[in-house]
Amino acid sequence: MSVDGAQLWTLNQRLLAVVLDACARELAELGLETKEFFVLAEVEASPYPAEIATALLLPKASVTVYVRNLVAKGFVRREIDEADLRRHRLVLTDEGRGARDRALAALAAEYDRRLARVTPRDRVELRRILNVMLGRTESDRTGE
Repeated sequence: MSVDGAQLWTLNQRLLAVVLDACARELAELGLETKEFFVLAEVEASPYPAEIATALLLPKASVTVYVRNLVAKGFVRREIDEADLRRHRLVLTDEGRGARDRALAALAAEYDRRLARVTPRDRVELRRILNVMLGRTESDRTGE
């Protein structure tokens, strides 16, 4: 049986959409829209809006709107970058960190609920395959 990349991509996107949809209520209770959550979750790894846009494949203008919303909600604050006083870096507030962690927990629980349908052996194989697709080395994989 032949399975092409587009089919696998589509299945993966559908799975992600179903998981996100199942968590929409929890995200809303936290005061987050889906894309705001992704921006919030990326702030620590990419503290500059342009970096967030690149990492999440979002237009810079959209990231600006999401950041503005997150600042207004008290989840993120802008600070002057001491290394370059012309730039502002984003920092999670305690409220933002808490909202991010609760949202991640809701997503993980929903994903785990679906993953429970997969045998433990297949889960190990899925992790191996995903790591290969990400180009991770064996030492990267054993560190997880």
